[in-house]
Amino acid sequence: MPEKHLRIAVVIASVREGRFGPVVSRWFVEQLNGHTDVEVDTIDLAEVDLPMVLPGFGAQPAGETAVTAEAVRGRLAAADAFVVVTPEYNHSFPASVKNLIDWYNAEWHAKPVGFVSYGGLSGGLRAVEQLRPVFAEVHSVTIRDTVSFHNAWSQFDAEGTPTDAEACGSAAKLMIERLRWWAVALREARATSPYAA
Repeated sequence: MPEKHLRIAVVIASVREGRFGPVVSRWFVEQLNGHTDVEVDTIDLAEVDLPMVLPGFGAQPAGETAVTAEAVRGRLAAADAFVVVTPEYNHSFPASVKNLIDWYNAEWHAKPVGFVSYGGLSGGLRAVEQLRPVFAEVHSVTIRDTVSFHNAWSQFDAEGTPTDAEACGSAAKLMIERLRWWAVALREARATSPYAA
């Protein structure tokens, strides 16, 4: 690993009241913080407040929307990699994360995306598999290895610690290793030859 830090943006996809996403994301950010070469920027979509109405092609947002959109743009552009922490809503991903993806384009190009999912029996994996082609369309590389929590509400104790910390930690370790490898490789490739979509 190079000495230069990797900036990883962790996106909390759920915006539902009473959501479980912050519990899962806090645990995952702790796993990332164990790596001295990683800087984490948590983007909570419940706090970002990007409008669901997109500007027309070629048009620029105005007013408060422009301020919000530019602030998020800067955070995404600065990231070397992304991790989406997502639940599964009706066999798919939340509209909030699709809205985030659709608001931007070049900020996603030639960067890796990892997934931490949670839900009922499927552990949110259907949301992950449906997000892969969406991210491919914005020229991102998704990481094969994921972290998923089946029946997530029973997988964490009252303090937000996984009840099977060893298994969860092993899954996170592998995914983070893959994410870091791709983040370094793609950052070097972008520096050598700017990516043109």
